[in-house]
Amino acid sequence: MSKVCAFVAEGFEEVECLSVVDILRRAKVNVKLVSITDSTEVTGSHQIKILADACFSEVDFSDCDLLFLPGGVPGTPNLAACKPLTDLLCRFAKEGRRISAICAAPSVLGDLGLLSGVTATCYPGWEDHLKGANLSPLGVVTDGNFTTGRGMGYAVDLGLELVSILCSPDLALQIKKGIQHPNA
Repeated sequence: MSKVCAFVAEGFEEVECLSVVDILRRAKVNVKLVSITDSTEVTGSHQIKILADACFSEVDFSDCDLLFLPGGVPGTPNLAACKPLTDLLCRFAKEGRRISAICAAPSVLGDLGLLSGVTATCYPGWEDHLKGANLSPLGVVTDGNFTTGRGMGYAVDLGLELVSILCSPDLALQIKKGIQHPNA
């Protein structure tokens, strides 16, 4: 069974995070919501409080198949300011392990130089942070071990793309039909 860690910081975009987590859990992927703070209670950008499964310092990432960053402001800058997280992202990228980010969050990867030569997308206005990336206008883009999403409107599609990659395209289609996706 695949293991995914979804990181939440104060001011994260709730729908982007929870839609992806929901779709992955429908596929029976082991998803852990990881707070980058010292508290498992994290407030999103629209003042919705969630309870993360664990704090960053409590998690062993060695068997993790994918790291996921939701966007949101100030969530994205808060993710970028978390040195243990940025170190982990750099290590995963160096090892060729999977990383996904949506909306403003691909900027965290871009500012670390991880998207150089990679086709990626992000929320309009954050493109300057995707240093060296080949920018795409598509809603969801996978290039190598990176999967990026444009914004909240593509959160379900990003989740389905990750299910297709981590599990199977057939399971992704089954979930797509089950949730009444308009393009199923």
